Amino acid sequence: MNRDRAVTSLAALAQASRLDAFRHLVQAGPGGLAAGELAGKLGISPPALSFHLRGLAQAGLVRSRQQGRFVYYSAAYDAMQSLVDFLTENCCGGSACAPARAPARKSTTRRTA
Repeated sequence: MNRDRAVTSLAALAQASRLDAFRHLVQAGPGGLAAGELAGKLGISPPALSFHLRGLAQAGLVRSRQQGRFVYYSAAYDAMQSLVDFLTENCCGGSACAPARAPARKSTTRRTA
């Protein structure tokens, strides 16, 4: 990935609804989500979602596919990985980096009566 492409990708993600949509699609996996389901999860109207998905698609971060009457959107994992690789290229000036902290997980402890 080159700098201009990275800037385009980061600009597409620099808006709350687009970032939320992209994160939902990443979490959904390769099968993606139907546009209506994604709009419901985000609590935004279908036209607003369409606007935001168009921005993400133009940046190459999401893909769409028609399946019957529904349009499904999925994250472009290759583009996401290219962006992460670009951002971390030559990390720590070539020195060994400290291990990255794992993201916090939701508690799975069960409550007993």
